[in-house]
Amino acid sequence: MDNDGQAAAEFILLFGGIMVVVLLAVYMYRNYIADLSGEIESGEVREFNYKLQNISRLFS
Repeated sequence: MDNDGQAAAEFILLFGGIMVVVLLAVYMYRNYIADLSGEIESGEVREFNYKLQNISRLFS
Protein backbone atom coordinates (compact mmCIF):
# COMPACT_ATOMS: atom_id res chain seq x y z
CA MET A 1 0.00 0.00 0.00
CA ASP A 2 2.93 2.34 0.48
CA ASN A 3 3.72 3.18 -3.15
CA ASP A 4 5.74 6.26 -2.26
CA GLY A 5 8.21 4.21 -0.21
CA GLN A 6 8.55 1.62 -2.93
CA ALA A 7 9.14 4.29 -5.57
CA ALA A 8 11.81 5.93 -3.40
CA ALA A 9 13.58 2.61 -2.83
CA GLU A 10 13.52 1.81 -6.56
CA PHE A 11 14.88 5.27 -7.34
CA ILE A 12 17.73 4.78 -4.87
CA LEU A 13 18.59 1.39 -6.39
CA LEU A 14 18.46 2.83 -9.90
CA PHE A 15 20.66 5.77 -8.92
CA GLY A 16 23.13 3.42 -7.22
CA GLY A 17 23.32 1.23 -10.33
CA ILE A 18 23.96 4.23 -12.53
CA MET A 19 26.71 5.43 -10.19
CA VAL A 20 28.43 2.03 -10.35
CA VAL A 21 28.41 2.11 -14.16
CA VAL A 22 29.73 5.69 -14.22
CA LEU A 23 32.52 4.88 -11.78
CA LEU A 24 33.57 1.84 -13.81
CA ALA A 25 33.60 3.92 -16.99
CA VAL A 26 35.73 6.62 -15.34
CA TYR A 27 38.15 3.99 -14.05
CA MET A 28 38.49 2.39 -17.48
CA TYR A 29 38.86 5.79 -19.18
CA ARG A 30 41.62 6.75 -16.74
CA ASN A 31 43.58 3.62 -17.66
CA TYR A 32 43.03 4.33 -21.36
CA ILE A 33 44.42 7.87 -21.02
CA ALA A 34 47.42 6.61 -19.04
CA ASP A 35 48.22 4.12 -21.82
CA LEU A 36 48.08 6.87 -24.44
CA SER A 37 50.74 8.94 -22.70
CA GLY A 38 53.44 6.53 -23.82
CA GLU A 39 52.28 6.72 -27.41
CA ILE A 40 52.23 10.51 -27.39
CA GLU A 41 55.89 10.62 -26.40
CA SER A 42 56.86 8.26 -29.21
CA GLY A 43 59.31 8.92 -32.00
CA GLU A 44 56.50 9.55 -34.46
CA VAL A 45 55.55 12.72 -32.63
CA ARG A 46 59.14 13.91 -32.57
CA GLU A 47 59.46 13.21 -36.29
CA PHE A 48 56.23 15.08 -37.00
CA ASN A 49 57.45 18.05 -34.96
CA TYR A 50 60.74 18.03 -36.86
CA LYS A 51 58.91 18.09 -40.20
CA LEU A 52 56.71 20.96 -39.03
CA GLN A 53 59.80 22.93 -38.06
CA ASN A 54 61.31 22.32 -41.51
CA ILE A 55 58.11 23.55 -43.17
CA SER A 56 58.09 26.58 -40.87
CA ARG A 57 61.63 27.46 -41.96
CA LEU A 58 60.49 27.50 -45.61
CA PHE A 59 57.90 30.18 -44.83
CA SER A 60 60.12 32.29 -42.58
